[in-house]
Amino acid sequence: MGTAVTFVIDRPSGGLEPCRTRDARKNLQGRMVKTPWALVLALLLLLPSATMAPATVAENTAVEAASELYVEIGLEGHMAEAVFTKGYASIARHGVKPHMLAIADMTQPSSAKRLYFIDLDKKELVMRTWVAHGQGSGELMCTSFSNREGSHATSKGLYRVGAEIMSPKHGAALMLHGLDRGLNCQAQSREVIMHGADYVSADFIAQHGRLGRSWGCPAVPRTDMPRMIDLLADGGYLYVHGR
Repeated sequence: MGTAVTFVIDRPSGGLEPCRTRDARKNLQGRMVKTPWALVLALLLLLPSATMAPATVAENTAVEAASELYVEIGLEGHMAEAVFTKGYASIARHGVKPHMLAIADMTQPSSAKRLYFIDLDKKELVMRTWVAHGQGSGELMCTSFSNREGSHATSKGLYRVGAEIMSPKHGAALMLHGLDRGLNCQAQSREVIMHGADYVSADFIAQHGRLGRSWGCPAVPRTDMPRMIDLLADGGYLYVHGR
């Protein structure tokens, strides 16, 4: 009876090679184990660049588009380009193309008209007004942010503006849906809405040197609230910028 011969594929050409000894089998098994792991490691090293490339391209495209829009809209002298770019990049990242984008620049003092309404279709700055920050975020300046229930602080990030509602306390108001996990996703449970307030006015600033503060809502002048509803209800977006 002849000796059995086992054949394994171990050549790039696909030829067959006899393997008769235990040592040879061990060597072969070692090579067979090492090769797949080497391939896996090589692929893992390539994955970050492969997954990051589309995001980087999209981000760069958004930044370039924002830079052009900033000039076309004529925002120089009204809003810092970096702030507009952040807001525009945020809507691009979320894959939305709103007609109206409101940007609250919380790096400015509350005594400044730091809420901007930008018509992205017509490429124009529609209006600019005051907006209050939360009690938990500071006094004249908005120095901190929180997404936590009970913080009474402002939350950064992008919000989708929902329907007009009637608040028992504030009257006509707008629902806000926080879109950034960890930053403003608790907006609804915290009952963060856009509403009018008497403490957001030139008279209040004249008396106190700053606006009054909310419990985390982006409160606006009561007289401006009807216009806010027209501009933002059911389809507008609000970006709250901060350091």
